[in-house]
Amino acid sequence: MADEYGTRTHRYDDIIDLPHHQSKTHPHMSMFDRAAQFSPFSALTGHDEAIRETARLTEEKAELSEDEKLRLNEKLAIAAASAGSSAVFRFIYYVPDKKKSGGAYVSCTGSIKKVDALTGAVVLGDNTVIEINQISDIESELFDVY
Repeated sequence: MADEYGTRTHRYDDIIDLPHHQSKTHPHMSMFDRAAQFSPFSALTGHDEAIRETARLTEEKAELSEDEKLRLNEKLAIAAASAGSSAVFRFIYYVPDKKKSGGAYVSCTGSIKKVDALTGAVVLGDNTVIEINQISDIESELFDVY
């Protein structure tokens, strides 16, 4: 668009060179806050995490037979007798899940610091505590002798 003298005029030519307005009542918004108001809106906050948690698999604890329990008690007695020695054991035990039913089987290898019958736990040299009633198997070269 041009005026009668041929100079090009625009719709906002009258205000384009004015200084930027600063409110006297509202504080200046940072660039970060200004950008945040245009970010996507998530109406279901935490929904993605809930889906991931539901999809996470857990196992049920397997029940040991009477023979397996006897054999495990024998291994535990041998392991307890070697507490404080350099004998190395691999414990396979069940860890219940804190968030939902089920859990997972994990293994841990180390020497035994002590077997605490009062609390029902085995304490390894690195201070890992394993509940005796969660142990499903114990492996060691020491058992090959027996």
